[in-house]
Amino acid sequence: MLQKLNTYIIDHKKKIIFFMISACLSILVAGSISKFGFLGPLCAVAVAVAGAFLISAFKDPKLAFWVYFAYCFLLGFLVKAFLQIPVGLALEAILLLTWCSILINMDKFNWQNLKNDHVLLSVVWFGISLLQILNPYGGSMVAWFNELRFVALSWLLIAPLVFLIFNSRADLNRFIIFILLFSSLACLYGAKQLYFGLTRGEQEWMGMGNEVTHMIKGKLRVFSIYSDAGQFGASQAIMAAISLALLMGPFSLGKKIIFGLATLVFLYGMAISGTRGALFALAAGVASALFLSKNFKVLLVGVLFCASGFIILKYTTIGENIFQVSRLRSALNPADASFKVRLDNQVKLKSILKDLPFGAGLGMSGMNGTTYNGDKPIANIQPDSYWVKIWVMYGIVGLIIWFAFTSYIIGKCSGIVWKIQDPKLKAKMNALTAGTIACFICSYGNEVMNGMPSSVIMFMSWSFVYIAPWLDNKLKQTEFDGTDHN
Repeated sequence: MLQKLNTYIIDHKKKIIFFMISACLSILVAGSISKFGFLGPLCAVAVAVAGAFLISAFKDPKLAFWVYFAYCFLLGFLVKAFLQIPVGLALEAILLLTWCSILINMDKFNWQNLKNDHVLLSVVWFGISLLQILNPYGGSMVAWFNELRFVALSWLLIAPLVFLIFNSRADLNRFIIFILLFSSLACLYGAKQLYFGLTRGEQEWMGMGNEVTHMIKGKLRVFSIYSDAGQFGASQAIMAAISLALLMGPFSLGKKIIFGLATLVFLYGMAISGTRGALFALAAGVASALFLSKNFKVLLVGVLFCASGFIILKYTTIGENIFQVSRLRSALNPADASFKVRLDNQVKLKSILKDLPFGAGLGMSGMNGTTYNGDKPIANIQPDSYWVKIWVMYGIVGLIIWFAFTSYIIGKCSGIVWKIQDPKLKAKMNALTAGTIACFICSYGNEVMNGMPSSVIMFMSWSFVYIAPWLDNKLKQTEFDGTDHN
């Protein structure tokens, strides 16, 4: 009898486990309703979902990362929806969960793939950032830690992921689809803000002093689900450059239509953000994409088209009555009041930093500076630029190192794209490289490279381009074997 029972349990193990979990969950929900009302079962379901996610994430690190990536896009919205809750800490929690899953399943991955200069530079930059804790200028430890999370830790943890778990053509395609889809949804939500208004949380956020930069002449600078309008506009410009580069690729008519529509959507999102620096991101991204495509006839047409646009903005008043056009035109005006303030701030910073070759330390500039180091004069001078912020925190020595690292990676990515043989792969890598160039350039005007989701897109894009030669060789081998790789 016992033997038959054991045999039955083994044969129906999954069904029995499912029944036991369902029974326990039912009891938990029933008990929570009797004690807490309908809030109880909601919490019980949330716990069950979180438990299921944890189990799945430990089995598949890719799942954990995709959740993290989606959270990066939604972070700005969640911050405004839950103003009193530090929802940003969940970013690192989910990313660390991804790495825990990788370490648990470490035998499944080729760790030799991490021997490349992209991962090495991320480690070196993290080490430099750690040493900033010894900066003699002094500052809040909380500010140092908060800044470390974004300027160094995220790069260190994200750079290796492609080499370990996302090193296939299918992963590349999913990544491109993911960023195009989420960025398009962000634009649609931005249009909702413009035409149907803000949520209560967004209105409260505006009332916390943010209306100064997000209401210009009575017009809303749309920020969508991002941290601010600057991040939204720059991200949309970056995505416009990526989708336009894909549009030039050798894809089917259906895909070209999708890429063309996506480009128009992103250009609209860039316009309603009122972000002037996005114009330079778009120009840099498109120019680099045209050059790396080796289509010099199209490059010439693109240069003439961009030059015409700049001439119209610089030397005419066409469309001046349109708020978005007026904002873009002010980016080309050297007498613009905002531009003068930026230059004045840089003069003030230069006088303080002349005796600080290694900077004032992490968390001594931007939001963390004003929040945690308000007693320091340098912390109350807004950098208005990620390049300037690096200069303030790391000094001229750190700025040179950071600039050299970034320029080297972009240069190497450009060289890789130039040599790729497969036309479709080349178009995809060209698009991602153009996006990182756009992100780097527009970070002079806004803190784009240090914000979500732009920083994650940049780090992932660099890694994908780094594995492009391997994918290219694999595609050649597949083609040689007679297998269809389209």
